[in-house]
Amino acid sequence: MNNKQPIGIFDSGIGGLTVANAITKHLPNEEIIYFGDTAHLPYGEKSADAIRYYCITIAKFLLEKNCKMIVIACNSASSAAYDVLVDFFKGQVLFVNVVDPLIEAAAAQNYRKVGVIATKATINTGIYRRKLLEKKSTLDVASLATPLLVPMIEEGYFQNNISRAIIEDYLGRKEFEGMNALLLACTHYPLIRKEIEAFLGDKVRVFDSIDVVSQLVEQLLTEHQLLNDKRENAHQFFVSDYTRSFEETTKIFYEEDIDLKHCSIWT
Repeated sequence: MNNKQPIGIFDSGIGGLTVANAITKHLPNEEIIYFGDTAHLPYGEKSADAIRYYCITIAKFLLEKNCKMIVIACNSASSAAYDVLVDFFKGQVLFVNVVDPLIEAAAAQNYRKVGVIATKATINTGIYRRKLLEKKSTLDVASLATPLLVPMIEEGYFQNNISRAIIEDYLGRKEFEGMNALLLACTHYPLIRKEIEAFLGDKVRVFDSIDVVSQLVEQLLTEHQLLNDKRENAHQFFVSDYTRSFEETTKIFYEEDIDLKHCSIWT
């Protein structure tokens, strides 16, 4: 590997563009290649075996694109497939998931009760509860699958009465009473972070994976002497199933226009 190689980033759709945008802002000299597996969106409703198959295939695609690092910008994929990917592609590329940096950030604080909201696939793995309790065995962890949030965000229904009602229904539940912090364990959820914070108030600190992941990417590239000092190529964005509406929605996630290319890696 050398420092001029790109960083690969993938997600089941466009939620991972929140992570991609943070990385390009934090590390402007790095070239990224993004893959959104829109043909199989959402991963949160898929089995762990299906997610692992998708992830291995996408990782092969990004390795063919000569990536020096692959960021799994999806909590469902990170939960189900990170260990499998590291073992399958041992030594070929650096892998970063979005689960561990978020847990490290929360565990560094002295909280008594931490809430976690995520897709069904992520919650079903139990990875957040398990890893948080490994850090602090006395911690009270309240986890909840929030399956309505991803399709709501994908369709642009946030910062309105619909999103506020759904957020209040989920976070107003008894299991979240008395929590000190809430982990947004899905890369879509940063787009509704302000609404969540408005509902919870200043007594609950909200964490998402955007900034902590970009910082970890910089740390690992520095340790392996792979930081790029000058970007020479344009960023590339691929999806496995293209629609015009999807491309228009990417502006919300990436905060600027990007050129999506259709690339079916399943045929």
